[in-house]
Amino acid sequence: MMNHSTGPRPWARGRARAAAAALCLLAGTLSAAAAGGSPAAALTPPVSLTADDLSTWQTNGIVWSMAASADGVVYAGGTFSTVRPPDAAAGTSEQPAVNFAAFDAATGAPTGCSLSFTLSSGTATVRSLALSPDGDTLYAGGQFGAVNGVGVSNIAAVDTATCTPRQNFKVAVSATVRALAVTDDTVYLGGDFNSVAGQTRNKFAAVTTGAQLKPFTANTDEVGRAVEVTPDGQHVVIGGDFFTVNGTDSHALAVVDATTGALAKSYPGFIPDASTVQDLTSDATQFYAAGEGTGSGVFDGRIALDLATFSQVWRDTCLGATQALLVHNGVLYSGSHAHDCASMGEFPNQSRKHLLAQAVDDPKLLAWFPDTDDGIGEPVGPRVMAQTDKGGHHYLWVGGEFTTVNGAAQQGLTRFADGPDTGAPWVPNAGVSTVRAGEVDVNWQTSFDTDDGALTYRVYKDGASTPVHTVTGTSLFWDRPQLTWTDRNVAPGETHTYRISASDGTNTSAKSPAVTAVVASAAQAYPARVIADGASLYWRYDEATSTFAADASGGLDNGFLRNAPSYRQTPAAISGASTAIGFNGTDEYAYSNRRHAQPATFSVETWIRTTTAKGGKIIGFGSLTMQDSRQYDKHVYMRNDGRLMFGVNSGGNRTVATPAAYNDGAWHHVVATQGSGGMALYVDGQLRAADPLYTGSQSYWGYWRVGGDNLAGWPNRPTSNFFAGQVDETAVYPVALSSAQVAAHYALRTSG
Repeated sequence: MMNHSTGPRPWARGRARAAAAALCLLAGTLSAAAAGGSPAAALTPPVSLTADDLSTWQTNGIVWSMAASADGVVYAGGTFSTVRPPDAAAGTSEQPAVNFAAFDAATGAPTGCSLSFTLSSGTATVRSLALSPDGDTLYAGGQFGAVNGVGVSNIAAVDTATCTPRQNFKVAVSATVRALAVTDDTVYLGGDFNSVAGQTRNKFAAVTTGAQLKPFTANTDEVGRAVEVTPDGQHVVIGGDFFTVNGTDSHALAVVDATTGALAKSYPGFIPDASTVQDLTSDATQFYAAGEGTGSGVFDGRIALDLATFSQVWRDTCLGATQALLVHNGVLYSGSHAHDCASMGEFPNQSRKHLLAQAVDDPKLLAWFPDTDDGIGEPVGPRVMAQTDKGGHHYLWVGGEFTTVNGAAQQGLTRFADGPDTGAPWVPNAGVSTVRAGEVDVNWQTSFDTDDGALTYRVYKDGASTPVHTVTGTSLFWDRPQLTWTDRNVAPGETHTYRISASDGTNTSAKSPAVTAVVASAAQAYPARVIADGASLYWRYDEATSTFAADASGGLDNGFLRNAPSYRQTPAAISGASTAIGFNGTDEYAYSNRRHAQPATFSVETWIRTTTAKGGKIIGFGSLTMQDSRQYDKHVYMRNDGRLMFGVNSGGNRTVATPAAYNDGAWHHVVATQGSGGMALYVDGQLRAADPLYTGSQSYWGYWRVGGDNLAGWPNRPTSNFFAGQVDETAVYPVALSSAQVAAHYALRTSG
């Protein structure tokens, strides 16, 4: 394997690892998701590392391999020629480092150990590094012909005390060595080779620490990329591109006997043919595999397997080519370019996340999201991880081809520690609502912190320095549920302001901009009726922010507003203290925070005002949030001619359409329902189109979206997928509203 934690395995003899100061782990409990299957945030995640990167020297190329010693030295190998200080731009303040460098784990600066891995022709590279259990020898594999001028053949041993190549370890390997694992007396290797020490060994082999070929034979038909010895020393787990091991079907993963190489556990069909295993690691009870695939239907995530039975414990289904794995303090850290974890209830397809953390017994993602870019070469980002302790602190090192870390320039290497935590949560987005007499609802969208899932929120009233309310809420970057506090210590006609801060216990955000509420003397009739009729989502668009739409239904399913639609538009659709929102018809829209199962029966309701001639989707259900959905129906859209269409996928795309157009610049009330009576589309309180035949719709998990989404394949598709106009008072119900209810809602438009 490419990454190794410090210290001997349970089966290894040798000098003991120096004890490090113990960290108190936070209890790893997961909050129950609110109704509808929204991913649960970790209340107290067991992540003992911050997401704040530390000052670290850089390389001018890709770091493919690392190993970390018990005394706090981190060795890095790859395809690079220099290193430079943390803040130096590429090409400045560089020092020679030919495909190898060694660093102090605690300072991030180079040590005095300097080695040069070269090749007489072509590009040399160091693809794997592994320390002996006693830490005295560093083994290096890759594509190279000499180390500090000493001739070798793609594998070498280095004395760590003197930082010199060992002259008594010479073995000829016919091609690139990509993976190494070391016990007291054996070096296991995997790669592209077909011979070792002049004898046939296809992709995997074992030699003694004295460079003698061992009888171990685990021949595969394609490249070997990862090797991991089980903690009891009895088996070796191998990973790579292969489809057979010693002639038996086993794609990408296998367990073999540590002495003979005989197949102990095969995995035919376990991993899709278009996927490979890029890395392996283990703890005392499980081993873990990292997947990378190409094309559709691939496995790109992580698998946990039981060491006693070699059977699967869990797997995640994130997309994004996992390259590196490391276990530390009960957490599985990984490097990838994850861009879609929706299939496991996590974040949907959106911008890439390159570093992730999961509890070893649960594939759900934990609140730890430092990030890199994809970088150079074969752009993935992180390629390898290593962990060690020094000076009472834990350090996680990450190497790869990235050129930025947490948004700042940093190439090839970065590191994280157990402190200090310096990153403050985002400033909360806040709003107020005065639907009921004599009360003010203070609503806010939970914030995001890169390494804390549970945050403490404090509500401040009328400029006071002491909070009037304190509460803890959980959030992740894709799941920021709404919190609400009702202020009853108010009187009708009074004006009050509110601000909110978020704290991770160490760092506190700035207070949100003040939001102002005038306390109502009577209940607002329209919203009261919407809530009374059972709305499970109700966005009124009254917030003074272009990123947050509060849910007034009590369901706390707030909306994310994308690309800064125009908020506080007046006049609103209904009378009273209310505003609308404006969408540009190009890229602005809103989506629900919560991910929902297919609604068997539903109603969608909203008000619209537009003069567009390009149509667009007004409201609908879609599988994605940050891009056009791949599955999409249960929607109302406007044609270019202004007529409205309501469509569901029920054995095909089924639609009903209004006879009249509604792009006349006036406010119009639109309701679409589906239930046992089929499909119905109401405008301005009247039934305008219906079809009793279709009582079901397409089944998938998705989000409610307003203002735009995919319309490909639907009849009379408008010019634009996005709606240009104003929208107000959007509600979703888990029932089919009756015609009487729809008419009553419309009638209340002038009653507030």
